[in-house]
Amino acid sequence: MRFIEGFPSAKSVLCRQAPRTLLETNEREQTVRHIIDDVRTRGDAALFDYTLQLDGVKLTSLEITRKQVKAAYEEVTSELRAALELAANRIAAFHTAQKKEIRGAATGGSKQLVRPLARIGIYVPGGTASYPSTLLMTTIPARVAGVGEIILTTPPAGNGAVPPLTLVAADITRVDRIFSIGGAQAIAALAYGTESIPRVDKLCGPGNVFVTIAKKLVYGEVGVDGLCGPSEVMIIADETANPEYCAADLVAQAEHDTLATAILITTSKRLANEVKQKVKEQLEELPRRDIATESLEKRGVIAVVASPDEAIALANSHAPEHLCLMMEKADSYVDRIANAGCIVMGRKATVVLGDYVAGPSHVLPTGGTARFSSALNVSDFMKITSLINTDELDLKELGEAASAIARAEGLEAHARTMEKRREG
Repeated sequence: MRFIEGFPSAKSVLCRQAPRTLLETNEREQTVRHIIDDVRTRGDAALFDYTLQLDGVKLTSLEITRKQVKAAYEEVTSELRAALELAANRIAAFHTAQKKEIRGAATGGSKQLVRPLARIGIYVPGGTASYPSTLLMTTIPARVAGVGEIILTTPPAGNGAVPPLTLVAADITRVDRIFSIGGAQAIAALAYGTESIPRVDKLCGPGNVFVTIAKKLVYGEVGVDGLCGPSEVMIIADETANPEYCAADLVAQAEHDTLATAILITTSKRLANEVKQKVKEQLEELPRRDIATESLEKRGVIAVVASPDEAIALANSHAPEHLCLMMEKADSYVDRIANAGCIVMGRKATVVLGDYVAGPSHVLPTGGTARFSSALNVSDFMKITSLINTDELDLKELGEAASAIARAEGLEAHARTMEKRREG
């Protein structure tokens, strides 16, 4: 991990002034454009072809049957099913409470109507791995919001099947339809529809760079939750923090991906040195050691600064996906943190709890986008319609102002239509 001392040096390394490179490769974008256009033109036939070409799987059917979902339960232990159900219940409880806080506003003769989306598409990475937590974290807020239909797409494994754990999680969250299709072609199918896959109103869920580019390109045809990049954590720790815990969270983040970012900012040089040593020790027997090691060597940072104020300033500038506060009286600093997708605090604070069972969705803004975007939540699956009842508005008072502004903008017909109603 890179070791830095002093606020100026840390700021220069952690600033996000350079443009994001994730979506900048023209060759990749051209490839994705071709896939999207092909799926729009050929529909299901293109999906079968790309699954064979890119995933090495020859499908006979795109949609997963209820029989396949039922059979998946036999391959998932009761202990793991119970864990998924516990997580699902906590996620549902959190978002149900959130939904109660979203109410229709009203003033004078104007109101807002809050309504759920009709149909959404969820993308869950798959293939050789299974990510049931991502499925729970995306599907449950939509279900709580009242979305009418939820469509899941996820890549098939080498044998053409979807991992049983994914199917069980989909059943727990009452996904309506499941399609064994991944990559940019899945995003295109959800955005435009094919013979088998219905067109959706909004796309949600993380994926690889090709999935992310595809989401970028179809935005406008459908809504998207955001452009998810590699996972990241920033830990702010003082001299009271446990170096073993700090190292564990850094290593946990690094095992996600070689592009993941793990950062420690501390006011204690002693802690910094101890964490650096603990990281080396914890990597020794890690199954994903090679991935985590590469991530930490290329992107890992340990920075020593003079004060908590400097640490918080770096956090607000960097706008991390996860911000973990391992500090004495951590709650006293929360109001000063403006930019973070998720803040985790407590004597034994760990991002992993939020990844799986705390309640809020773990689908969070990455790449510095926490400056202007939020964690996935029920409002992402709702739309607001304004309602203006002119019979309840005082047109004599309001109409004069409307006419004056309209004429100032050179829109005479606008002014006249208002005056006709004031005179009538």
